[in-house]
Amino acid sequence: MIEPSPAAPSSPPAAPDVRAKPPLRVIVSLDVEEEGLFSGHYAATNCGVRNVALLPLLAPISDELGFPLTLFCAHTVFADAGCRRVLEIMRDRHGAEIAAHLHHWSTPPLDDAPAADGPPPRTDTLPQDLLRRRLRTLLDEGARFNGAPLTSFRMGRWDLKKSVRPLLAEAGIRLDSSVCPLRSFAGGADHFLAPADPYWVEGHGDTRLLEAPITQIPLVRAMPRLWHALSPQRRRDSFHFWGALSANPFWHGPRVMRWAVRLHQARGGRVLSLFWHSSEMLPGGSPHMPDEQAARAFRERMFAFFRWLRDSFTVQGCTAAGLRAEADSLSFPSRPDGPGDW
Repeated sequence: MIEPSPAAPSSPPAAPDVRAKPPLRVIVSLDVEEEGLFSGHYAATNCGVRNVALLPLLAPISDELGFPLTLFCAHTVFADAGCRRVLEIMRDRHGAEIAAHLHHWSTPPLDDAPAADGPPPRTDTLPQDLLRRRLRTLLDEGARFNGAPLTSFRMGRWDLKKSVRPLLAEAGIRLDSSVCPLRSFAGGADHFLAPADPYWVEGHGDTRLLEAPITQIPLVRAMPRLWHALSPQRRRDSFHFWGALSANPFWHGPRVMRWAVRLHQARGGRVLSLFWHSSEMLPGGSPHMPDEQAARAFRERMFAFFRWLRDSFTVQGCTAAGLRAEADSLSFPSRPDGPGDW
């Protein structure tokens, strides 16, 4: 008589595998711009753009780690021959997308330009035709450099209200990244209740515009609606400093950045969008970057973060234009209901 084989010991349940989920698409963007904004100085002319020469130092993020950059460039950058040479290197050697970043105060026509001291007027208070002409100047200069139209856009100072958005679609923009959730600016746009993942908004004619917000999420999921309802407008933006998480390196440290990624994916986030300003990388160019030692340390922190991201998740690095090319097949929702300018 053959004895039955002993049953194999049961295996413990497997731990959840984040790699089993669909890839998390990652957009790494920079606002490529003139210096001085962190001092509150919004010059219309004679703007310094030395910081742009530092962009090739970020090449390992794309070449070695697989995250191509989206460079939202201001008119002051396109107008400078040295900057254009740097942008060519980033585009042709390192796969960067060249996109548009409107600093309306330094973009011609400048007949009604604001004074250099103090913040410029909000975009929705400008004559619409003047704003349209400045946008056209930026996009024409960008297309002349790029050899093709620019289709991705970010407004300076997150200053995009719904009334301005139709101008973008009319001008050929297909993806906007001017919305920053959990922010509400005095006299400006209220993006507080915007989703962290992309959504469709009304475009121009039969076209749709994809809104791809910067990823900023609440520590407690239910808190934003309560805070928005109960806090006075002048205090609403303080939430950004105590109740929000992001992977934006000048807003949060590495530990919070990693926490934000984990929590965003756990809540069903499909796109991680993070950014910083090119001018923030210049030693002495911002309060965060006092010297060259700090600049080197920043780059090393970013390389370490992207290595962690690549090793910890199934990720797909993409540019803003790359996300827009896929968007029709990704079933992003239309704009959810909710108050605000998003």
